[in-house]
Amino acid sequence: MTAAIDDITRAIIAQHLAREGAALPILHALQAEFGYLPEETLPMVADALNISRAEIYGVATFYHDFHLEPRGKHTLTLCRAEACQSMGGVALAERAKARLGVDFGETAAGGQITLEQTFCLGLCACAPSATIDGKPIGRLTPQKLDAIIAETAR
Repeated sequence: MTAAIDDITRAIIAQHLAREGAALPILHALQAEFGYLPEETLPMVADALNISRAEIYGVATFYHDFHLEPRGKHTLTLCRAEACQSMGGVALAERAKARLGVDFGETAAGGQITLEQTFCLGLCACAPSATIDGKPIGRLTPQKLDAIIAETAR
């Protein structure tokens, strides 16, 4: 662990340690700072909270919004629920994977785009749907998908 990561982690822990249920606020703050949860920070959090390393690792891996690996600059999330599948979502997912050269959960070369999947964005009336960096996109077409990938791959 670099001294900078160590110092930042200690400061974040100190900022949240007095809170009841401090584990989640600490993990969220660490991820906001680093863009992911550097694995070497988890033992520091466990020690500060007086819980086992397995417990904090379990929390970090249970919630899908926490990531133990660096992510891309942008995140493209495709809805994989039934409504989106019935409106062409399966083909769009395959197209995204082929265009980016990655599978779900992976980051495209250059670190620009991480491809994710979810099983409902709540945009069923606008299926197929996706999000780019949390911004919802309804009625996704192959052309819209290609434009999103081209724009975010820069």
